[in-house]
Amino acid sequence: MASSKSAAAPKAPSKGKGKGAGKVKAKGAKVPAADKGGATSKPMAPPVTVVAAKVAVKLSGASSSKLKKAKGQSLHIGLNRVSPAAYDGWSGELSGCEPDAHSMAAIATARGLSPTVMLNDAATRAAVLAAVQAAAKSLVKGDLFVLSYSGHGGQVPDVTGEEDDKLDETWCLFDGQLIDDELYLALSRFKAGVRVLVVSDSCHSGTVVRGANAAAAGSAKSRQMPVDVGDRTYLAHHDFYDKLQRQAAKAAGKRVVDPDVALAQLSVSARLTAIVKNFKPAVVLISGCQDNQVSYDGPRNGAFTTALLKVWNKGAFAGTLAQFHAQIRGAMPARQSPNLFALGPAAPFLAQAPFTV
Repeated sequence: MASSKSAAAPKAPSKGKGKGAGKVKAKGAKVPAADKGGATSKPMAPPVTVVAAKVAVKLSGASSSKLKKAKGQSLHIGLNRVSPAAYDGWSGELSGCEPDAHSMAAIATARGLSPTVMLNDAATRAAVLAAVQAAAKSLVKGDLFVLSYSGHGGQVPDVTGEEDDKLDETWCLFDGQLIDDELYLALSRFKAGVRVLVVSDSCHSGTVVRGANAAAAGSAKSRQMPVDVGDRTYLAHHDFYDKLQRQAAKAAGKRVVDPDVALAQLSVSARLTAIVKNFKPAVVLISGCQDNQVSYDGPRNGAFTTALLKVWNKGAFAGTLAQFHAQIRGAMPARQSPNLFALGPAAPFLAQAPFTV
């Protein structure tokens, strides 16, 4: 590339005396003859070095824009407890959620992402939504956002009419539940070409479990908010949760399509097409269990996260995102089978290696 010094424009002819005084001739450029008045018959053509420098600068700019390096951000949420004030006296004690968040953040760091970790009282509704919204604002085509959640899952009655079972699924954040409608709306704000991977180790995460039977868990601890606690919590704060659902429906500008249904259907359908056509990012959700199952906690990590870490094998895993899910599922007991959903133009994303910036 020509430097700015070598591309300096020639000096204007001087007024000095003598034949040919002040004339500068660049190699390969013809100097026009002067007329009787001393003026040239046509403007002097720019020297080749000037033209070459200008072309080089343009090509350099185009090249640098095309070679823009993708960036990755991640948010890792882990709640071993919630505020009793927000859940009618229930604190939802668990053991493996904080370790889950740290384990996922370690993977993100090793893969070149910039992680943020939110634990327990730091993982409020406002803080989580603000972090997702900030990522949606800053990330552009080609970038990656990873969102992991470990904690209890819950449900609230659906008041907007989009859920077939009349229940909205939730993540139990510290000071209140995050409704799936809100999460879907936040994810839809990411720009076209952004890849979003959501990893949810909780109950009711299969389609972000309906009718899950906590009693079937045996001695293992479930990450399902007890039904009676969920009922009492909703009754105590129903105005708040009803308002959140209506706000999400209003923000969507039309009747909200059930995000669970949209995520669960990988085949093309009228309902899916209605939502996907306006959904620009590529979103893949790997969840801890099926709709009729329970996600289990553990002393070190949750059962799902434990299997994920085993398959990942400290980065030695070699395969696609779809294969990653399949191997995690194969490593899990029959009572808990991780699910996989995609939304938006996610086929190329599923064919990539996990956590690839």
